Amino acid sequence: MGISQRLQELVRKRDGYRCAYCRTPEALTVTVFEIDHIIPKSQGGETHESNLCLACPTCNRYKGISKTAMDPESGEEVPLFHPRQDRWEDHFAWNHEKTLIEGLTPTGRATIEKLKMNRLQMVRIRGLWRKIGIDLDASFSDLSE
Repeated sequence: MGISQRLQELVRKRDGYRCAYCRTPEALTVTVFEIDHIIPKSQGGETHESNLCLACPTCNRYKGISKTAMDPESGEEVPLFHPRQDRWEDHFAWNHEKTLIEGLTPTGRATIEKLKMNRLQMVRIRGLWRKIGIDLDASFSDLSE
């Protein structure tokens, strides 16, 4: 069974029309973002608002059905960032130029690596967005249509 339009819109609005992982605004891309089951359905995750987030296709593909990943600093297997249970600011921060996402915790570092959140193309486009005054911490509801 699919996700109702009402539930999809609730998730999109709650996540500010941007990827809950890398914070990319959907309205500034040429792709349609996806509703991600944070805990995959194949691992018992439910289609409920508490287990759903908006994800760009790249983050969603790299995450796949994973719930954990390796912290590149400690080598430990740790939980991935859970957008409904964790606060983004507790696990991630922007560098001074707001082009790179830095991991503040093992979960943050592991999520950045697993989802390739700082892939070269994203770093470049974030730099362009910064030059034209785009604030990646803002909600993009006004650009969502």
